[in-house]
Amino acid sequence: MTFADLGLMPELLRAVEDAGYSEPTPIQRDAIPIVLSGRDVMGGAQTGTGKTASFTLPVLQRLAPHASTSTSPARHPVRALILAPTRELAMQVYESVLTYSRYLPLRATCIYGGVDMRAQTQILREGVEIVVATPGRLLDHVQQRSIQLNQVKMLVLDEADRMLDMGFIPDIRRILSMLPNQRQSLLFSATFSNEIKKLADQMLNEPQLIEVARRNMVSETIEHQVYPVESSRKRDLLVHLLKTTIDAQVLVFVDTKFGCSRLTHYLNRCDIPADAIHGDKSQQQRTEALEGFKNGTTRVLVATDVAARGLDIDDLPYVVNYVLPNTSEDYVHRIGRTGRAGKKGKAISLVAPEDRSNLAGIEKLIKLTIPVHTVEDFQASGVRDHSDGASAGRRGRNEDNAGRRSRGSDDSAAPRGRGGDDSAAPRGRSERTRTPARKKSTVAADGFDYAKPYEASDAPKAPSTKPDTPSRANRPVAFLLGGVGRKG
Repeated sequence: MTFADLGLMPELLRAVEDAGYSEPTPIQRDAIPIVLSGRDVMGGAQTGTGKTASFTLPVLQRLAPHASTSTSPARHPVRALILAPTRELAMQVYESVLTYSRYLPLRATCIYGGVDMRAQTQILREGVEIVVATPGRLLDHVQQRSIQLNQVKMLVLDEADRMLDMGFIPDIRRILSMLPNQRQSLLFSATFSNEIKKLADQMLNEPQLIEVARRNMVSETIEHQVYPVESSRKRDLLVHLLKTTIDAQVLVFVDTKFGCSRLTHYLNRCDIPADAIHGDKSQQQRTEALEGFKNGTTRVLVATDVAARGLDIDDLPYVVNYVLPNTSEDYVHRIGRTGRAGKKGKAISLVAPEDRSNLAGIEKLIKLTIPVHTVEDFQASGVRDHSDGASAGRRGRNEDNAGRRSRGSDDSAAPRGRGGDDSAAPRGRSERTRTPARKKSTVAADGFDYAKPYEASDAPKAPSTKPDTPSRANRPVAFLLGGVGRKG
C-alpha cells in the first residue's frame, strides 16, 4: 500500500515524497482513511510508530478547502487545535505540520511556555488555521484574549497518557468546555487507563478504536542488555562503557532533574561531551542542547522522562537507562527512540540489586528475559534473584532510600568523595559491622552493665539508694566519652 492508496490529495503526496517516505506505517494505514471520513478516533500508538503523520496529514487535507492566500486575519481563524504535553513534543508536531503543508496556503504556529508571549500573540492576531500548543500556555492566551477557539473544527489530543501523568487533565477539560460541540476529535495515547477512558468519553463521539501497537510491544531490531552494578558505581561503569563499548551517540535516562545535571557535569569532567535536558532548563537551553546532540557536538544527552518526551532523533543507536523507570511502560517509551525504521539499536540498563523488582516487571511486560552482561570490577549480585523474599527487597530499599530517589544522578556516589566510588561500595558493609560493636559498649567505668535486665537487690539497703545518687549522677560522663548505655 502507498500513501496514494489512502486517499491523500496531490499536494500532500508531493510533500510526503519530498520528505522521503514511500510506504505508510500500520498506524498511518489505519488512521488516515478514518480521519478523512470525519469520524472521531481513539488511537493506541507508541513513540516511533509514525503516529504524528497519521493525524497531521488528514488534518491538513480536511482543512485544505479553507486555505486562503488572503492577508486578512478574518480569513484565517483557528480551525484545528493540536494539544501536546511538552514543548519538545509540540515542536515535533509543528515541524510535521510545516513539512506536509508546504504546498498548501495554510498557516500554523506553535505556542508553549518558557518564552515571551508577545511574539506568539502577534502571530495569533495575524491569523492561523492550525495551532499546536501545550495546555498551560494555551490557557494563558485564552485569558489574555489573544486566541479565539469558537471556530475550531478539529481537535487532536496527543500523548494523553503523558497529559495525565503531568496533571494536565483539568486543563484539558477546561479547554474542551471552550470548544464547539460540532467538531472532529482525535485522541492518541500509548496506554488507556480508566482516567483516559473517562476523558475519551467526554471528548469523543462514537470513536473508532485503532490500536496498532500493544503497550508491551517493542521493536525486534532493539537489542536489550542488563549490566548489574551497585548504585554507587553506576557513573563509573557508564564512563567505562562510553570509553570502551559504546562507540556512538547515546541518550541517557535518569529520574531527577538534579541527577540529570550532576551526571552531565561528571561526564564532562571525564572528557565526555555531554549536555542535559530537563524541566529547569529554559527553552533556549533545551533547544541548544538538542541541536548540539543532533549535529554531533554533544555525544551524550542526559534527560529526564518528561523532558525527553517527544524528542525526535534520527539514527539513534543507543539508549541507556541509568536508572530504571518507575513503571514498566516507561521502559517501552524510552527505548522506542532507538531501533526505528528497521534500523538496529541497543537498550542498555544499569541495574542495581535493589532494582530487581523493576527489572522483573519490565521483563514481564515485554515478555523477554533480558541478557545480563558483566564488566570486571563492576559486577553486582542479586539483580535477578527473587528468592530472598519481599522483606529482603524492603531492606535493600530502606538502606538506599535516599539514593533510590536520586540514583540516576550518581547522587548516591557523589557525597562520598569526588573520586571515591570504589570506597563507597563497601560503605554499607562497614556500617553493618559497626552496629554490633555499639551493643558491646554497655559497661560503665564502675562495672555497672546497662544491658542487663533490672534485678531487685537481696540486700536490705533500699533506703541507702538516695546517698548513692550523687555518685550515680556522674555516669552520663561515660555516655559522652564512650556512648555507653545505648541499648541498640
